[in-house]
Amino acid sequence: MKSKIAITSLASLSPLGNTPQEIWARYQSPETRITTKTFQGKNQWVACIPAVLRRELEALRREDIKYKSLDETVLMAILTSRQAIQKAGWQAGDDFGVNIGSSRGATQLFEKHHQEFLETGKTATLTSPTTTLGNISSWVAHDLKSQGPEISHSITCSTALHAVLNAAAWLQSGMATKFLVGGSEAPLTPFTLAQMQALKIYATPQDPQSESNPYPCRAFDLTKTKNAMVLGEGAAMACLELGEKEHALGYITGIGFATDDLEHNISISEEAKCFQKSMQMALNDTPPETVDAIVMHAPGTLKGDTSEYKAIQKVFGHTLPMLTTNKWKIGHTFGASGMLNMELALLMMEHNTFIGVPFAESQPVRQTINRVLINAVGFGGNAVSILLSRN
Repeated sequence: MKSKIAITSLASLSPLGNTPQEIWARYQSPETRITTKTFQGKNQWVACIPAVLRRELEALRREDIKYKSLDETVLMAILTSRQAIQKAGWQAGDDFGVNIGSSRGATQLFEKHHQEFLETGKTATLTSPTTTLGNISSWVAHDLKSQGPEISHSITCSTALHAVLNAAAWLQSGMATKFLVGGSEAPLTPFTLAQMQALKIYATPQDPQSESNPYPCRAFDLTKTKNAMVLGEGAAMACLELGEKEHALGYITGIGFATDDLEHNISISEEAKCFQKSMQMALNDTPPETVDAIVMHAPGTLKGDTSEYKAIQKVFGHTLPMLTTNKWKIGHTFGASGMLNMELALLMMEHNTFIGVPFAESQPVRQTINRVLINAVGFGGNAVSILLSRN
């Protein structure tokens, strides 16, 4: 990178809440935010946003007649984007770019309209425009009256971090000075859950949740013998600006990306070569021993967790950074997950406190957290690694 990029704000909406105080308090608690919810008569493990935030989404839907027909992915993106630019000191109507993606897009609306089509042979007038992926960034740009470019994309679970990569290219090129980036995902629908179960990677409701095993999602449990992924919902947005800024939360000092040679339709290579390449690219000339922590992708699947861990061992050798993931607590939010990883990294640097996985093996604790690497990867082996620094 020619110049580091300042993260001047980050706003989120997730099972942890939506204020920095409650999010940090819930990260410090060993309790998971995963609960059971009934879908088509069956109990499933999921991580839902709090009821108070659901009411905020419904209030937003009633705020403007044009918002009445929008999917929750769009509504969550609008709410978090408003909060992000306010924190950064940006104004509605400013010249900034928008790049917000989603792995699944308007999942809830698509399933609703498709069911209506099966029953009636017809679709509602707004079916097409409200289920296209591009409507996330375009509605956010409309709501904020932004003057810059509007970009939407879907690169599976690494979507949000690919938005960061794209924004970095615009900022480094001089074609923009500010960019709003992020991801939004509302995947808690019967069809989406059925897809994950068909892949045999989902935690089953029959798995006992007891005092000895209170965590349905066993993300970064390298001793587990079966897959234990759980889905969550949420959105997170960050404001990026080129160069040093007095009010920066942290800085992007390295970016890396790579695509794996697929050995299977849904999994990455045994030693996650894509992660090895993306992490090495993000590090560039940064000594590996100066990286204090890594927020792993670690979705809770057998192959996903172990392959990423092997890749980290290949890159960092015997002296590993502190390793963590947040999916045991908030589930896997697909396209939004990378930005929620960034949030955890920034909070750990701000409070100089490591948030580990309660059931993972103990690790040597470092006294300071000045550099954190974050990872994300999705179907197709599209890995992204981003190096964050305190200053």
